[in-house]
Amino acid sequence: MYRRVAIIGGGAAAAALLSELLERQLPQPLHLDWYTGGGNSPRGVAYGTRSDKHLLNVRAASMSMFAARPHGFLDFAQRGDSTIAGTDFLPRRLYGDYLEAEVERALERARAAGHDVRVLPFTVDALVPESDGVTVIHGEENARVDAAVLAIGSLPPQPLTGVADAAIESGRYVTEPWGFLAHAKPDTRPLKVVLIGLGLTAVDVLLELSALWPNATFEAISRHGLLPEPHLHQASAPADDSSELVESMRDEPYIRSWIRLLRESVAQSADWRTVIDSLRPHTPSLWALLPDAERSRFLRHARWAWERVRHRMPPQVMAAMKALESAGRLHRQRGRLQAVDVTGDKLHLDIRLPHGRGMETMDADLVIQTVGLNTDVRRTMHPLIRQLSTNGHVTADPLGLGVTATKEGRVMHGDHAWPRFYAIGTLLRGVLWESTAIPEIRQQARHLADRLVRDA
Repeated sequence: MYRRVAIIGGGAAAAALLSELLERQLPQPLHLDWYTGGGNSPRGVAYGTRSDKHLLNVRAASMSMFAARPHGFLDFAQRGDSTIAGTDFLPRRLYGDYLEAEVERALERARAAGHDVRVLPFTVDALVPESDGVTVIHGEENARVDAAVLAIGSLPPQPLTGVADAAIESGRYVTEPWGFLAHAKPDTRPLKVVLIGLGLTAVDVLLELSALWPNATFEAISRHGLLPEPHLHQASAPADDSSELVESMRDEPYIRSWIRLLRESVAQSADWRTVIDSLRPHTPSLWALLPDAERSRFLRHARWAWERVRHRMPPQVMAAMKALESAGRLHRQRGRLQAVDVTGDKLHLDIRLPHGRGMETMDADLVIQTVGLNTDVRRTMHPLIRQLSTNGHVTADPLGLGVTATKEGRVMHGDHAWPRFYAIGTLLRGVLWESTAIPEIRQQARHLADRLVRDA
């Protein structure tokens, strides 16, 4: 086993890996440095919200941090409220509490076992991977470890093309919605708010701001103007193991063929959700079959459709969105943002309409960018990722989906994999595609912990 390991990142993926490592009966004490990037909380961006309006989009029974303890989160939640059911969609705030409790439990177990675990609330400035280890640099401190793991989650969002510097400097164009929501205050003014993007992040913004700002109206703009699909009120299970569909997809690794096969399978199913959910365990192996040209085609033409059926919202959240629309407070529109600038005390937007219908202009008091996760290593301003990329220690995925890596998570530099430098979570989207949700991250954490204990 590696005696000295560093985990870089303070969110759920890092917490899951740390806890998995410390769950094991190790043959000798482990020295583990966990660089959380600031503070000691494992909540990260995903579970840092304190609002009870922000719900998990996976049912409670499927949200355990540990594959070996599948009902861990449900048991935690039921200790506080025995009426909670496994089919419930619970607040993300509660999941953050669960992560903190599991990390504290892991740290107590580590102390009892004689492990040396340091939770370091620092940002790592640089990493220097080599064949026999990794050097971790923060400030004037250098630490040499046997293996290091990047678990930093998604990259900081960047303003969309066409957004003027003046709009950003005005403070009325928001690129990072979660930081904005954390400090939003009640306001009774008749504000007009424009959202760019209509995924789950947009839904969370709408839930929070519509309550805080009762007289505000919201314009949500996206390529197709559609909200995420809802879950059913009752949990559903795949009708079969989808083996026939998966084999057909393996035989024809082309996006057009896959769309045809999915449509045929959905037509024969009682509910399309069972078909989509049955593919989840097979998604990484199917994604691996696609050449870059087909992956690029998927991102251009089918990604939006896949995301809205794969990442669904709880039924009560869909009801809240419909209520906002019925009240005339939410309007959805198809289009692409072309430009945003300041005009007087407003932001002025140019929107390109679909099907060659020209341009539309509108003014807004506030524009919030809610386009989803940023994984583009090629254009990020994240200091550590820029250092790694500039020095040739990582290679960006050619389609902007994190870093290139082996399917086991070993980070690549050019055509070679570092033997002791790993990634987990969102940065592996280019390798695995499905690599952001807890059910996938807990499997990655389990397998990576096995490797760190086994390899040397």
